[in-house]
Amino acid sequence: MLITSLLPLLARYSLGCDLVAGPEGMVTVTIIPRMIEGGGHKPDTGELRPISLTASAAEIDAELARGEDGALGQLIAGRKALADQLEEQRQATQAARAAAAAKAKAATPTPTPKPASAQASGSPPADAKPEEPASLW
Repeated sequence: MLITSLLPLLARYSLGCDLVAGPEGMVTVTIIPRMIEGGGHKPDTGELRPISLTASAAEIDAELARGEDGALGQLIAGRKALADQLEEQRQATQAARAAAAAKAKAATPTPTPKPASAQASGSPPADAKPEEPASLW
């Protein structure tokens, strides 16, 4: 039942599992999501938080037997829902960026070449007479 419970997360993450024995017969099961090598998306830090369940071995077995209705199943379903929402938000953000870039590109006017001026700056006007000083007015 543990692997069946973890299947929804295995599509997005590589999972590590840690079992620690505690006092008075308590056991802590920690599922550690990790980024898939060569995976397509970079997970959010909230997605990579470990899922931890502490109880007696018999209680953990009973919860695992309940499948999706058990505590671990509900934690995993909640984590999968979070990952789905984050992925939808990523896709919406990328689509909005692409649309904004396309709109900005369309709105940017193409520079028109300036017509060549008849006279170069610093040269006297065409009607200037050599014996008269140049006037600014």
